[in-house]
Amino acid sequence: MTLKEPVPQNGSIRPLYLDHNLQIVFLITLMAVLGVASLTPVFPKIAKELSVSPQSIGLLITVFTLPGIVLTPVLGVLADRFGRKKILVPSLMLFGIAGGACALARDFQLLLIFRFFQGVGAASIGSLNATLIGDLFSGKNRMVAMGYSSSVLSIGTATYPALGGFIALFGWYYPFLLPLLAIPVGLLVLFSLKNPEPDNQQDFFKYLRAAWKSMKNIRVLSYFTANLFTFIILYGAFLTFLPIFIGNRFSTSPFLIGLVMSCMSVVTAITASQLGPLIRIFTDSRLLKLSFILYALGLLLIPFVHSLWFLVLPIILFGLAHGTNIPIIQALIAGEAPMEYRGAFMSLNGMILRLGQTLGPLVMGAVYVLFGISGVFFAGSVMALGIAVFLMVTL
Repeated sequence: MTLKEPVPQNGSIRPLYLDHNLQIVFLITLMAVLGVASLTPVFPKIAKELSVSPQSIGLLITVFTLPGIVLTPVLGVLADRFGRKKILVPSLMLFGIAGGACALARDFQLLLIFRFFQGVGAASIGSLNATLIGDLFSGKNRMVAMGYSSSVLSIGTATYPALGGFIALFGWYYPFLLPLLAIPVGLLVLFSLKNPEPDNQQDFFKYLRAAWKSMKNIRVLSYFTANLFTFIILYGAFLTFLPIFIGNRFSTSPFLIGLVMSCMSVVTAITASQLGPLIRIFTDSRLLKLSFILYALGLLLIPFVHSLWFLVLPIILFGLAHGTNIPIIQALIAGEAPMEYRGAFMSLNGMILRLGQTLGPLVMGAVYVLFGISGVFFAGSVMALGIAVFLMVTL
């Protein structure tokens, strides 16, 4: 038996989600999303307490994601050269320590500095979790494992906003204590994760040339482009400005904002967990294109909602799109990458993801200044529809 196959038990196949190594990857995945999801419902309260404008509060996301633009591909290369654990464990530790330090800040500038160092720790986490799945599984098992990981990620994004909003009732800074959970996860990775490590003995520059050559095909470039705009839309329109839209239009508490936004993550989790049956019915390419059409429709509806509970419909559409999009893109990119270059592939994808996360609040902040908050959601809808058309042409 290899790490790539499910474990037979009493004549049946053991469910993939019971694999011990995959369960550790799930914990890593939960840390990858913790840095943003637990904070966005608290943005209105942080802005008020620290006297920060709505367009500036997005800097809490920008400075967090900015280090990943530079560091994620570097750390992916190092993970290919020296091993996954030697990069992942220190990253988790820094993420936890710097994130916890944010709870001590009472000045917005100091808070941004701590968030920057937390982002340095986070730079490799969101790509190496997918790299590990690519290493541990193959074929349809890889696609299903990516679906489970995305489902777990969505459970985190469903739970963290409500949890962060609830904790913020006692003080806006308390949600910043949650990243301390990354420290025990790092210890678990160090002592309990049993993963294959790449054996990369070739010359470093030959490695770089070979990895780059493997990436230069239309499919991989299309996946990278789609991922970039996915995260511009997610972090710009949805995570930064939807809480402000809800707070302004419906005058609700951070806790209720968190609950409403959690609906998207619940739908995403359910959708991603059913990816196995879905790919038996539809091709992965068709599902990927459909996801962007659903993004566009969900964002288009938001400005027309005048009841808080009717907001659930566009949020459900967004969740269906996200639960389909993320695991399919990750699995397709991992499938294009040989193991000895997979860290570089997934980390370049992680860099593009971070670029989207960083640009999202800035781009949508500019749209907000020029066209108001409704313009943010219309712009996101146009972007999503444009990517759907782009994929129809390139794939």
